[in-house]
Amino acid sequence: MTIPADTPSFTLPERALLRHEFFVRFGQAPLLANGIRLRSWRTGPHAGQPKLPPAVASMLARDLVTLQSDRIGASVQFTAAGYAALRTLAQDRRALNPLTYAHLRQELELESMPVADSHRPQGRG
Repeated sequence: MTIPADTPSFTLPERALLRHEFFVRFGQAPLLANGIRLRSWRTGPHAGQPKLPPAVASMLARDLVTLQSDRIGASVQFTAAGYAALRTLAQDRRALNPLTYAHLRQELELESMPVADSHRPQGRG
């Protein structure tokens, strides 16, 4: 499979952020569709505005994500270009371990969904 030359890619700090944000925690796999939640400034001249880590600011500048606000706070959602870059990233086994980030590969439709019966306990006989 060849990757189109115009497909955007993520920088090293962006990849580190993505691995951190979408790592499975407490048995719950975070969804790409939920985006990346951002903290906000509590005091000072930027009070109430979202804090933009450098990696997020870089993705915003390249239109890989968009900033959205809701009643809870702010988050960044992936654009079509961002999803294309994520598909490219997920196909690189060194960038995103296929076992650790299988939930992302499934959400990006690079792998089929697991069988529902796979969580059934195995009997002895």
